[in-house]
Amino acid sequence: MSPRTVTVRVPAKVNTQLSVGPARPDGFHDLANVFLAVALHDTVTVTPADELRITCTGPDAAQVPLDRTNLAARAAELLAARHGIQPHVHIHIDKDIPVAGGMAGGSADAAGALLACDTLWGTGASQGQLLDICAELGSDVPFGLVGGAALGTGRGEKLTALEVGGTFHWVFAVADGGLSTPAVYREFDRLTPDAPEPAAAPALLDALRTGDAKALAATLANDLQAAALSLRPSLADTLAAGTTAGALAALVSGSGPTTAFLCADAEAAHQVAAALTDSGTCRTARATTSPAPGATVLTD
Repeated sequence: MSPRTVTVRVPAKVNTQLSVGPARPDGFHDLANVFLAVALHDTVTVTPADELRITCTGPDAAQVPLDRTNLAARAAELLAARHGIQPHVHIHIDKDIPVAGGMAGGSADAAGALLACDTLWGTGASQGQLLDICAELGSDVPFGLVGGAALGTGRGEKLTALEVGGTFHWVFAVADGGLSTPAVYREFDRLTPDAPEPAAAPALLDALRTGDAKALAATLANDLQAAALSLRPSLADTLAAGTTAGALAALVSGSGPTTAFLCADAEAAHQVAAALTDSGTCRTARATTSPAPGATVLTD
């Protein structure tokens, strides 16, 4: 018997390395994208309905589209089309991942909706089939499904799982407003007309594997950071505030404007979060850990 309600928890991500190559003819960029899932989550609940509809609650919920441009709605439509059924579900997103913040919240919601609808409808799709749909939806969506740590190549959708040897402590500073990912990539192209081919840094992969926070701090890198700072110069003040407060390293998360701070331990993370909140350079700051599991069914 098929379940009547399915709830899936999905994690945010941080890019511990985002190496960006030149623009391709299709407009995308080849990447070496070292994803790490972090324990900030959205939950996606699906229930049968007379038509496809979306609702959303939580911080910044007003910024989430509630029509079929939402990736979660597109995930339901693609899965339904492959199995010859109607995508008649109510998708409710309980939002805790920052919106338009470079942490792939919308992509995570798409992965969550896909897994929830697969469970609700009993389609029996394999993980490979679900990952194919994820890749069709967007470059960051496959990682939302698998979580943990992974190297994303191609435009980021081709994943190779990575070993993580311990728990890393992070603080994420949430800025006011968002940054358009396409705009950040356009600025990257302007600033970096001769970008080299992307490659993952062996030292960074070793730091993840051994769980060495200091070694990871020394190798964190984001090729989009200069572009994000060019479009939002105030982020430099946030990065400086977190570093001054004791973070081991600071960087823009993905295309921004959320900034990420790697800390030595939980106590240091809470101190950095408090200092960032008091600094006036960000809207709020959140301490959390990584890695975290990918999309996980909580109820069915």
